[in-house]
Parts: sequence; structure tokens; C-alpha cells
Amino acid sequence: MTNADPHELQKFSDLAHRWWDPNAEFKPLHELNPVRLDWIDGHAHLTGKRVLDIGCGGGILSESMAGLGASVKGIDLSREALGVADLHSLESGITVEYEEIAAEALAARDPASFDVVTCMEMLEHVPDPAQIVAACKTLVKPGGWVFFSTLNRNLKSYLFAVIGAEYIARMLPRGTHDYARFIRPSELAGFVRAAELTTVEIKGIVYHPLGKHFALSSDTSVNYMLACRREA
Repeated sequence: MTNADPHELQKFSDLAHRWWDPNAEFKPLHELNPVRLDWIDGHAHLTGKRVLDIGCGGGILSESMAGLGASVKGIDLSREALGVADLHSLESGITVEYEEIAAEALAARDPASFDVVTCMEMLEHVPDPAQIVAACKTLVKPGGWVFFSTLNRNLKSYLFAVIGAEYIARMLPRGTHDYARFIRPSELAGFVRAAELTTVEIKGIVYHPLGKHFALSSDTSVNYMLACRREA
């Protein structure tokens, strides 16, 4: 069985045509992208690297990593989102290879094939996030980097990421997130250890409403990112 929730896939497929509109439902991803891109590149030095972007959606992060000189493959299970990603790649002239395939299936087919694997804002949308983490470990080469980002599970994250972002500020469509699927840093660290990856850094991401921008922080109580390595 595929490690995917049909309701979650349909939710993002229905919005796929608006993925690259910086003022539509995916505006937070556009605003967040420079922060996560700089952080990933600061660790992995993307130029010349072979990179896999799991749960790439419409390709915002995939294209930006390719723009830094990486050879990027993006995978997703939303055919509509991948169609948008392909079209935008043609329009922008930035080459990205896209494929509709599950991470676990690609891991079985092409193990140890990538210098860098990213899985951003995706773990909280699947039934078994530990299985995705294990697939990431299989996909990355020894010595390579794996990056995750997700949402912490606590009262503050519920108030900020669900009530605040979806119902008050309306930064995201209602129903974007299922609070029960949020993942505490300790839980993600456990998945990482079980997959025999080594955590290098954990960073929080905070939103500054007055300046309307995201920034790295030591505060991991809502959004956070984890940088890992597969030992050689």
C-alpha cells in the first residue's frame, strides 16, 4: 500500500493551478522558500550535487535548488501538481526532472543515488512519516545530506499554524493541516535514529508579521527543520 492519504493528495491537487501565484494559497511557501533554500545550501553546498526533492508539489524548492546549479529530481504523487511543475520549468528555463512515484518505490529502485535529499512540509501529511524517513536514508549516498521540515505538536503550534494561519490571518486554506499529524522534534529525531541517520542541526522558523517575513530561530515550538547526514 502507498504511504499516502488520498484526501491529502486531492486537497493539494485541487489547488495545483495556483502553486506559482505568489499571492494565492501557497504564498507562505513562496515567502518561506529563500530561508529554507539558504539553510540547505549552507550545509550541503548544492552546486554540482544530485538532489532529490520528495513531495515537491509544484516545484518551488526544486526549481530554486536547480537555479543554484544542482541537478534536481522532484517526486510527488499528485499528477496535477507535477503537471504544473513541468509547465513552470519550461516557462522559467530551469531544468528539473519530475516523476510521479512514491519515495519508498524510488528507494527500492534507485538506492544511494543522491547527494542531497529534501523532504519539506510533507511528513505531516502522510500516514507513516517514519517510513518516509527510512526511504530518505536509503536514497541518499553515504556521506550525503537529508533535510526535513515539519510542524511541532503542542498548543502553541495549534494556535499559530491552524487557528492563526488558517482561520484568522487566512494565510493558508482551511483544512491545510491536521493537528493530530504534527510531529514533535523528539519524535522526528527518533525516526532519524531508527533510520540510522545522524542529526547535525535543528532550527526553528518564525514568522514576523510586521515585516511579513520568515526567519531562522532557535524556537522550534511551531515550524522547525532538521539537517541530517548518512554516515559514510
